Parts: sequence; C-alpha cells; structure tokens
Amino acid sequence: MEENKEGLFVKIQDFANMQQFEQIISNWAVATGLAAVAIDIDGKYISKQYNFTDFCKAMRANPKGNAKCEKCDKEAQGVYHCHAGLVDFAVDLIVNGEKVGSVLGGQVMPSNPDEEECKKIAAELGINEKDYMTAIHKVNVRSKEVIQASVDMLDSVANSFIHAEYARNQTKQIFTNLVDGVSETNELIETIKKETGTLRSIQSRQKILALNASIEAARAGDIGAGFAVVASEVGKLSERSSIVNKNIEDVVNRISQIVSAMQQK
Repeated sequence: MEENKEGLFVKIQDFANMQQFEQIISNWAVATGLAAVAIDIDGKYISKQYNFTDFCKAMRANPKGNAKCEKCDKEAQGVYHCHAGLVDFAVDLIVNGEKVGSVLGGQVMPSNPDEEECKKIAAELGINEKDYMTAIHKVNVRSKEVIQASVDMLDSVANSFIHAEYARNQTKQIFTNLVDGVSETNELIETIKKETGTLRSIQSRQKILALNASIEAARAGDIGAGFAVVASEVGKLSERSSIVNKNIEDVVNRISQIVSAMQQK
C-alpha cells in the first residue's frame, strides 16, 4: 500500500471527502434496509452505524456473542451467514490493488427465523430466550437475490467513489508539486542569470588581459615570443567561453519563457 510522507499507510480519510462518503452509505442503507458501517484499514469505524438491529446490539453486548461477532468481522468476505444465523456482508475498499478499508453490514434474514435453531443459539450464549426471540423477529427479511444485488451495488458505488477521490487527491498533489517546481525553477533561472553575468565580466577581463599581454609580448620582441603564444591562447579561450555563455543565456531565456507560459495557463 502506498505510504504518505510520514511513512504511514494511506487511509481513506487521508484523501476522500468523508461527508460525501458518509452520504453514499447512508443513502444505500435507507434504500436497501440493510445495516452498514465503514471501517478503515485498522478496523476503526469511519462512518456512523446505519440500520443496526436491536438483535445485533444485544448480541454484541453479550461477551460470548461479541467475541463471535468480532471474529466474523475479521474473517468476513463477500456475503455470508454470521454465527447468529443472520446474513452479513463485507465489501473491501480497494485502491491500486491494496485494501484501504471495508464496509460491513447486512443484519438481515433470508427467510423467517427457525424457532428451534434460535432457541438453541440463545441457550449457547446464555441469553434470555424470550428476549432473543423478540429481537430476532424485528430483523428485516430480504431474499438472497436482493441481498446480493444490494451488496454488488454498494461495492460498485463505494469503490468508484474511493477511486475517484484518490485520483483527485493525486492530481491535486501533482499540481501542487508542479507549482512548487515552477517557483523553484524561476529561482534557479535567476541564479543562473547572475552567474552568467559574472562569467561575462570574467571574459571581459580575460580579453583585456590577452590584449595587454600581446602588446607587452610585441614590445619584448623575440624574448616575449613564448608569452605571446600564451596570450593568444588566453584570447581564444575567452572567445570560446563567450560563445558557450551566449548559448547558456539562450537556453535560460527559453526555459524562462516556457515557465512563464505555464504560470499563465
């Protein structure tokens, strides 16, 4: 999974508009009647709990029941039957092939509850049979087809949103880096201009030095012949440096034009 600047794995709340994400889950829960809650990669709730049944609340309030519920939460994949006989689901939220969170929920029955099976479960968990039966009869009943279609829809919508938000965040970061890069480039251009100005000054002094040396060599006659060769080479070096410096200035000016055009767009 991609890491942020602090070396921590990226979480949904790091890049997504959580208000819009919350609205998606809320609308889906209202439309389907199924329970739903989003969790991050650490298993912490990052949304409100929607349509959580009294039955599941009571189950999680029971130590034995809660242990089994938490085991289901960790191991859950797709649509499945929980330990208490309800149909639950787990939708993985994926970015770049890596899981960044999940939406858990369901808490519905595929058919009317089996009385004998319910009594058996209540006895195993040490829950009052009457309270257990009252709570489970309040659980919504949805066909397997409706449950699967609802989960598939949530998977598609939630992951499309997550992908779009991640891409938007990445684009924003790239743009910010580009703006910072343009500013830094401008600073470098100014530095290069100053340095080329210094180089021009040195070249001017080289030309003067070469000229003076040639004059002195001429005055010295044969004795100054070697000095005249050195003076000539200094002059040639100055000319070549002048050409290179002019090329650098042309390149810098072109870069400066391109950067200015980018800032105006």
